[in-house]
Amino acid sequence: MTKTAATASSAEGAAGALSPAEGAAAFVARETAVACPPFVPEVKLHLATEVTPLWHATEAALARAGVPPPYWAFAWAGGQALARYLLDHPAAVSGKRVLDLAAGGGVVAIAAARAGAAHVSAADIDPFAAAALSLNAALNGVSLAVLTEDLTESDADGGAWDVIVAGDVCYERAMVDRVLPWLRRQAGRAGAVLVGDPGRTYCPSDGVEELSRYLVPTSLDLEGRAHRETRVLRLLAGG
Repeated sequence: MTKTAATASSAEGAAGALSPAEGAAAFVARETAVACPPFVPEVKLHLATEVTPLWHATEAALARAGVPPPYWAFAWAGGQALARYLLDHPAAVSGKRVLDLAAGGGVVAIAAARAGAAHVSAADIDPFAAAALSLNAALNGVSLAVLTEDLTESDADGGAWDVIVAGDVCYERAMVDRVLPWLRRQAGRAGAVLVGDPGRTYCPSDGVEELSRYLVPTSLDLEGRAHRETRVLRLLAGG
């Protein structure tokens, strides 16, 4: 059996006798290895590696098994930079209510909690990301409120959060068209909206304030380069 076929078979098994949430958690634990992102060594995550079948699985094979593309299984440069910024500048979130939008595996949410946030919500519509968020929070001894609804489809009250963070959400047009207007609206309500971006095509050039810039180590398999220059931006209202 090929690694791709094995991964698809594992995903199908996850939906067997277990509940959907339990199956997703079992899948995440089985198909990943615990590791520290290179730019945020303080945080431990369940990540795909070159030796795990999840790394080799194609999106088509995962789709047949009912598993979304595993974006949550990789520590993307934007998320690592934003997490680094929060750990190095804890005043940005200390004592505040934080929302991590499209949280993936939760590197930014965990960093916010480690930096002293009073309460951290991590939102992702992918049930496997939700499972990874819970597992990763436990790995790091922090508490996260995991949200699985699509917040961008509602006019959620930005007053519920003091800071909203989003790591690497500008990688495709459809994502930006959905997420950016919502974040702009929240920027007028929340205390701050912070975005980590490694030069993605659809990151806005107007209505942003650069807070920091890092050279983040990346995977050649994912990014085609060893490092990406990555900015932490404050998104301004309107824009």
